[in-house]
Parts: sequence; C-alpha cells; structure tokens
Amino acid sequence: MDKLHAMRVFVRVVEANSFSKAAETLGLPRASVTTTIQNLEESLGVRLLQRTTRRLNLTLDGAAYLEGATRILSEVDEIESTLTSARKNPRGRIRVDMPGSIGRLVIIPSIHEFHAQYPDIEVMIGLTDRTIDLIQEGVDCVLRIGSLQDSSLVARRIGALQPLTCASPAYIAQYGEPKSLEELEHHLAVNYFGSRTGRTMDLCFERGDETREIAMRGVVAVNDADAYLNCGLEGLGIIQPPRFMALPHLRSGALREILTDWRPPRMQVSAVYPHSRHLSPKVRVFVDWAAELFESCPLLQGEDVTTEACLAKEAAAMARAERMRAGECVA
Repeated sequence: MDKLHAMRVFVRVVEANSFSKAAETLGLPRASVTTTIQNLEESLGVRLLQRTTRRLNLTLDGAAYLEGATRILSEVDEIESTLTSARKNPRGRIRVDMPGSIGRLVIIPSIHEFHAQYPDIEVMIGLTDRTIDLIQEGVDCVLRIGSLQDSSLVARRIGALQPLTCASPAYIAQYGEPKSLEELEHHLAVNYFGSRTGRTMDLCFERGDETREIAMRGVVAVNDADAYLNCGLEGLGIIQPPRFMALPHLRSGALREILTDWRPPRMQVSAVYPHSRHLSPKVRVFVDWAAELFESCPLLQGEDVTTEACLAKEAAAMARAERMRAGECVA
C-alpha cells in the first residue's frame, strides 16, 4: 500500500468530512477512497474514523494520525518544491475561485497568457460571489474582494478597486439627480446582499476624514455583481459598482457618475489560500501571475488614470464578455 497516498486520502476525507466530497476533489472513485481508508485502518490495526449516517468523527487514534500525517505531507511537499524541475516546470490541476466580474473581465480574457507560460497546469475556474470554504470544497485559492475575516487563511494583496456612485439616464429622468447625501432619502438604490448572511449592504461614502453609511430603500436586491450592474443600467436604482465594470457604460452614456465630491472607499483585492508552511509551485505561479496582471493596469490598482494598454485589454475583455453573454462560442 502506498502510505503517502493513503495519508493524502485520509487527510482529504477528514477535511471534507465526506468520502464523496473527498473522492470528487481528489479525482478518484468513491469506492477507491473507501477502500484506501479501510486498508489503512487494517494496516495500522486501529479504527481512525467513526462513521455515522450524517457525519464522520475522528477517533483518538485518528486524531493522532491526522496530526502526524499532516506534518509528514507538508514536509514531503516542501522537499519536493525545492527541486529545480518543480520550480521551473510546475504541473497539475489547480482549483481557483473568484467573483464572476473579475473572472469574466480580468482573468479569463488573459488566461491564454498563463497557459503559454505554464502549459502543464490545468486551471479550474469557479465564478461566484459567495464565500468559499477552501478546505471543505478542495479549492486551492480564491480571489476575494474586501477584508479577510478568516484568520486560518493567508491573504496576499494583488490589487484594489475604486467604486463610484452612478445611475442611468432613465433613473435620473424619473427621480432627478441627487446633489447631496441628504437628498438620498428620496431616492432608490439597487441593494446588494451577502450570500452567507443575507444582510443588505449600505451605500458608503468618504470625503476627507469623514465616512458616511446610508441605508437606502430599493425595489430589488441581488447578490451578484453582474446582476447589480445590470439592474443599475435598467434604471432600477443608484449603484456603486467598481470603476473597471462601470467604465464602458460611463463612456457610452448608459451610466452617469453622481455625487462626485463623495467617493466610496476602495476595496482591496486579495489572493487567499489556506495557511501552511508551503505553497505548492503550481498555486504560487498562478498567484504571482494574477498579481502581475492586476499590477499592469492602474484601473485595477484603484486609480482613475488608465494606460492605453490597459484600456485596450479592458475593451477586449468587455467584447469577449458580451459575446459570452450572447451565447457565442468564444475560442
């Protein structure tokens, strides 16, 4: 029996708290995972897991074995990562997750560049605005907007997004343009709510050292950035999207920036991954590449000034996204 393989399977089963989920993230048949654990327990002569119909529980022996197996696997990975071939030619599959807006407009239009540099890495990209449990779902890293709440994860800042307050000409024609924060009492907003908590987020404004948060009335609330922007374009209320999403619509006149003397606070963009002594080479090169991609465009660093190269890349990304929405096959 391959003890290292059995250790990896055991650790993944415990992390996922499920034989089925462990099998899915490891790319193995469920029967193989079950057999591996049974053979491991037989080899050790102890029961590692107590199985019930609803969950798995570690035995005392299982908890001790988990601690030792985790340490051994970390050391093996660290040793392997020091090899020149591993650093120069990372290979394998990685799972990354990110908000749909960043995936469609920033990462996917440039992923061919990553493939050209690292042809032996397969990238599985999940697009969602919901909070991801990296360990439970077997995700290697996520790109996340906002501050990091989970202290068991590591966050590397790769960019920043500057939101702006805007509304469609149709909305302004119907409700007028607010000239002060006090006038927002008579206006509507497209509200955004968190997928995990269901809490609606207030509009936020900064001017100098002053910060104001304002709860707005609305006729619709969404939990997806693209839907949020589209509701604003349809005239359903005032919105505060990131500038990189709103910019093409500001240029076309489909949106108008309002309350320009008050600015929403910048939002940090981070690459987040589980805390460990070692980050695998394939994940490390993806995070480095994503950081360089964001650094290449001032718009993705929270700045208002954009370079020609950045504008060209953004225009290509928007055109590609529109074709994808229209159902066209995009090579």
